[in-house]
Formats: sequence, C-alpha cells, structure tokens
Amino acid sequence: MARYAIAVDPKNPQQLIKIDLPQQAPGDFDLLVEVKAIAMNPVDTKVHAGLKQNGLQEPRILGWDASGVVIATGSKVAEFSVGDEVWYAGDITRAGSNATHQLIDSRIVSRKPKSLGWAESAAIPLTALTAWEGLFEHLKIQDAGSDKTLLIIGGAGGVGSLAIPLAALRSKVRIVATASRPESQKWCLDRGADLTVDYRNLKDNLLKHNIKQVDYIFCLNDTDGHWEAMSEVIAPFGHICSIVENKQPLAQPLIRTKGVAFHWELMFTRSMYQTPDMAEQGHILQQIAEMLDKGELKGTLSKTLHGLSVESITEAHKMQLEGHMTGKIAVAF
Repeated sequence: MARYAIAVDPKNPQQLIKIDLPQQAPGDFDLLVEVKAIAMNPVDTKVHAGLKQNGLQEPRILGWDASGVVIATGSKVAEFSVGDEVWYAGDITRAGSNATHQLIDSRIVSRKPKSLGWAESAAIPLTALTAWEGLFEHLKIQDAGSDKTLLIIGGAGGVGSLAIPLAALRSKVRIVATASRPESQKWCLDRGADLTVDYRNLKDNLLKHNIKQVDYIFCLNDTDGHWEAMSEVIAPFGHICSIVENKQPLAQPLIRTKGVAFHWELMFTRSMYQTPDMAEQGHILQQIAEMLDKGELKGTLSKTLHGLSVESITEAHKMQLEGHMTGKIAVAF
C-alpha cells in the first residue's frame, strides 16, 4: 500500500500537495495508525492561514481528528495491540492526520465506538474533548444545581453539537444555546437544549424568556464579537470559558466588578506540554465511546467526502471556511 499525505506546499503555502511518507517507526509511547477517515475543524484552516502568512520550510501535514487501525506499537505501549480500531484528536506539535499513516501518542487515544463507522468516529474526538474539558474541567457545571443556567454560544457547530448533550447528560443546569437559523435551532433542541436564542441582541432575547443573567457561558464563536454581551449577561461570580482566541484586548471592568472567572480551553494543552495527566484525554475518549455505544450520545457527522486527495482536503477546507455547516465534515479514505 502506498503511503502518502496531503500537505501544505512550502513553495506556495496557498496550495496543498501530495507527498510520499517516509518509513515511520513508533516512539516509546506511540502507535502507528493506518488512517481510515479524518474530520475537519476550525484549527485546520486557522493553521493553514498562518502558514500562508508566515511561510514554511518543508511540507506541513494538517489534520487533527482521525479514526483508524493500529499497525505497530511503541515499546512502552501496554493498552493497545496491532489490529485495534482507534480514534483520537491528535497533537498540534506533530504531523497531522491528513495521511494514510500517522504516528500518535497512545496516551491521547482510545478504542473507537463499536457502533460507529470510520467517518462518523473521526468527526467526534476533537470536539468531544473540547466540550468535555470546557464544561467539566473549567466551568465544572457537574457541581451546579437545576437553578443554574448555562449559555452555549454557537450551539450548532462541532463543539456545541456535543457540548449540549454532554451538559444535559452530566449536569442539572438549564441549557440555552444560540442559534439563528431554523435548521440550527432545531439541531440544538434535538440534541438537548432547553431553548435557543438568536445571538444578535443577546441580552434582550434572553429577557424574552425571563432570563436576566446566566451563571455559565461556553463561548464557541467570536470571543471579540460576543464579549460585550457576555459581560452584560453573566451573573456575579459566574464563569466564562472560551475556545476562540481574541484579536483585540478584552475589556475587563464589568467582569472584574462582578468577580467573574474567565477560562481558556485548548484541547491541545495536555499533549503540547506533556502534562502529568496527559492520559486523561484517552480516558475521556473512552467514556465518550461508551456513551455513543449506549445510545446516550448521537454522532455529529453531517457531510462526508471520499478519498484522501488534494481535491477532497481542499474542498473540506472550503466548506469549513464557509461557516454554514451544522455538525462536522469528514473525509473517508
């Protein structure tokens, strides 16, 4: 089987090219995975945009969601064997998943759900980990009572599509999601939101439902654009968690006087810094797989492209940038 990848062209970073993969030997904790499907995330196009601006010296393989089969293991890997079907969200400091084969640290991997196919499985890990870490490790909504309210900004996107049901399954909070189109409103309600509101004129739209303030905000879209509204509607001593980097300084006075805690969630932090609890990501993915197999969670795949090629990855990037998708885009090889 030919081993190749789709990578950013160092001579013209606007373009993607097909490159041959060298022989890959697993490190101590690594798995060598034959990739079966990948999924698209905002990080793919953001990293590509940075490379277009700053350039690069050698081809860069993007891609941070995958499912596949283990074909070799490192000397310190005890939890996986050749032939295991796995899924993972990857490590931004290493070569990505837009390839026929990939080396990945076994500690951030789990066995994929038995009930889902390759493309369905690939569409979940990064968004599931982001949702789980944001909700339960930063906001800690599992400790809140039914009198508390969670506002999810961007409920129909990849992360929101899992944050809503996870919050419904593992907490008692009231879940409000922003959604502006009828199809995205239905998507959020079907996944467990108690109600949806338009993100435009957020404060007034919440008041229409007699919600004067919210206790938790999970911001999944445009931190800069939503900052003023979030600062207005967050309750004193509330918590805000965002996954979207700011481009301008964020005004602090209102959240400071309210005693609000602000958290950044980056799913890559554990692997980037090799934190002592790095294996927690593998454990989270295993719990997500079990929830999917029990039917407690639904997959988020909404569009599948076919074949690992410059054309398919370029098309997936284009669809991601258009920003009109509910759920996730996957490419099955």
